Amino acid sequence: MNRLIDLSHDIEHGMITYKGLPAPVVCDYLSRENSRAIYEEGTEFQIGRIDMVANTGTYVDCPFHRYADGKDLSQVALERFANIPGVVVRADYRKGIEVGRKYFEDIDVKGRAVLVNTNWSDFWRTDAYFENHPFLTEEAATFLRDRGALMVGIDSHNIDDTRTRRRPVHTTLLKAEILIVEHMCNLAALPGSGFSFNAVPPKFKGVGTFPVRAYAELR
Repeated sequence: MNRLIDLSHDIEHGMITYKGLPAPVVCDYLSRENSRAIYEEGTEFQIGRIDMVANTGTYVDCPFHRYADGKDLSQVALERFANIPGVVVRADYRKGIEVGRKYFEDIDVKGRAVLVNTNWSDFWRTDAYFENHPFLTEEAATFLRDRGALMVGIDSHNIDDTRTRRRPVHTTLLKAEILIVEHMCNLAALPGSGFSFNAVPPKFKGVGTFPVRAYAELR
């Protein structure tokens, strides 16, 4: 059997994914205790309620996130989210936070999900996670676009440099309909290649970003 490796963070009540955005509220809509009045004796159910912004946990960005006329989650073909041949690029944050073109030049990225392993996910749920995080350069994004990458993921707070108000990587990749996955984890557990990548969101209309259960299937 092929081995599955989970690349997603847990989504928990009250956690902060992106500073300035509200935390998710995870609660009962119908508790087990209250459900006992509805069903036969010995039968009970729980119906959960979740209130959250779309940018929560490990999530995928599609073109509508950046462009009003871009494809939303319901318009992107299913095969763009699933069973994509993957490659891992090692760019440990201790060697510098800028992930430039040089990291990708010797890798065949055409038709692949390119996952950037910076090890920044070690700081998940800490204040350090939000500041001076690793990011791709605009030149790297242009290179990945021109070389035919299908999806780009990173285990960092943002694929762009959030020290400025520019977002050239989102702008470049999403304009070319190259999907982005942010806030990943466990990328160090993957081989450099020889796996398929999956990050499938619900089929929402009018939404450009949503949490996914990202995972790799080792062949």
